[in-house]
Amino acid sequence: MSDPGAAHCDAVVFPGGLTYAGHPLARGAIVATQEAMEKEHIVDNAHDVGEKVLGPKLQALMDRHAKIGEVRGKGVFWAVEMVTDRATREPLDDETMKRIVAEGNKLGVVIGVHSNRIHVTPPCVITPDEAADGVDLLDKALTAAGC
Repeated sequence: MSDPGAAHCDAVVFPGGLTYAGHPLARGAIVATQEAMEKEHIVDNAHDVGEKVLGPKLQALMDRHAKIGEVRGKGVFWAVEMVTDRATREPLDDETMKRIVAEGNKLGVVIGVHSNRIHVTPPCVITPDEAADGVDLLDKALTAAGC
């Protein structure tokens, strides 16, 4: 740990409360991870995949699926809000959401949901082709689930 970092920790209590949270070795791993992410342009990749693939392709799904009320996100962190009606924005029911997940399972894709939202959150290292394939599988799952 650098001297300024150590001095900061002398003056400010870290509120993590976990055994490993303030450990110097854990901090070293964080710094190494940040350096690797910068060197390998991982954040740049996440940004580009979101701007060029996920955002446009997820927005295009709204044209094909009336049950999509909104698509929002950035980088590789997106939410697809499922509704019974776009005008009222009434959330899609749990049974239909379960059907979407089940159809994804049949296609070999894990569809993460929370309430009436589908979370599209692939790893930051995903390739543009993999992201496009994932959205295509989501499209198929939505169709199979009657959305």
